[in-house]
Amino acid sequence: MTIKEFILLTLKGLGMGAANVVPGVSGGTVAFITGIYQRLVGAINNCDVNALRMLFTARFKDLWRYIDGNFLLAVMAGVVIATFSLAKLMLVLLEGYAVQTWAFFFGLIVASSVLILRDIKGWKPGDAIFIAVGVALGVGVCLLSPVESPDGLWYIFICGAAAVCAMILPGLSGSFVLLVMGKYAYVMEAVSGVLRLDGHSILVLGVFALGGVCGLLAFAKLLHALLARWNRQTIVLLAGFVLGSLVKVWPWHGANDMPVLPSTYSALHIDPVLGVEAPAHIVAALLCAVAGAVLVLGLEWLGRRLGSSD
Repeated sequence: MTIKEFILLTLKGLGMGAANVVPGVSGGTVAFITGIYQRLVGAINNCDVNALRMLFTARFKDLWRYIDGNFLLAVMAGVVIATFSLAKLMLVLLEGYAVQTWAFFFGLIVASSVLILRDIKGWKPGDAIFIAVGVALGVGVCLLSPVESPDGLWYIFICGAAAVCAMILPGLSGSFVLLVMGKYAYVMEAVSGVLRLDGHSILVLGVFALGGVCGLLAFAKLLHALLARWNRQTIVLLAGFVLGSLVKVWPWHGANDMPVLPSTYSALHIDPVLGVEAPAHIVAALLCAVAGAVLVLGLEWLGRRLGSSD
C-alpha cells in the first residue's frame, strides 16, 4: 500500500468517525459511498479463529496480510481520531446549531443515496421490493423514541455491541442506536472524560469497546455471508436503509422528534424571553446541505481520480 492510498483511507475513516458521533448519520454509509464497505466487512470477518491461530504461532506477517492489516489500520486510525476530536464538538453543534448541523448531514446522505443508486445496474422488479423494504425499515427505526436506561456496565456492554454493529450498517447510525437505548449523551461524555483521564469514563468506554468488538465480530460474519451469497439484494436493501435514514436527519423537527415544515418549526419553537418565533434558518440550512453534498461528491471524485491514476 502506498502512502497516498494510506492517507486516502485515513480520510475515509475520518469521515466514518465523524458520522458515527452524530445520531442519524451512519459511518457505514460513508464507507459504502466511498467504496470501502465490502473490503471493510471482509477484513473484519477475517478476524477469526484462523487469525488467532496465526497470532499464537507468531506468524505475524501472515496474520497482517490475512486481516488486511494496512487497510484496517488506516481506516481505524481515522475513525478513532475523528471520534475523540469531534465528540464534544458534535454535542455543541447539535445544541446550538441543530438545524444547520442536521441540514449538512441531510445533504451528505442525499448525495450518498444518488451515488449508491447510480451504481446499481440493470434494475429488476424484485429490486423495487427490496429497496421499499429497506426504506420502510429505515424510516421505522429512525422514528423510534429514546427510552430510559440503566447505567450498569452490563447494559453498557450491550449498548456497545448494538451501536458498533450499527456503525457498519449503511443507513443505521450507531449513535442513533445509543440515543434510542438512552445512552448517547452518557457515552459521549465518557469519550470526553477519557481525554481528561477520568477513571470512571475509562472504565465505561472500555466496557463499551469490549461489547463493540464482540458484537462486531459476530455481526460482520453474518453481513459477509449475506454479501457473498445475496450481494445484489443486500446492497439494494442497504440502499433503502440509506434513503429511509433521511427522516432522522431532516433539519426541522417538532413534537416527538417528527419531521415538520420550516414554518411549522418556527411556530413550535417560541423564544421564552422575547416571545417570538424561532428562525428556521432556511438559507443557512440550504448552504449546509449543499456543503454536505459537495463533501460526499468530492470524496467520490477524489477516490475515482486516485484510483484511475494507479
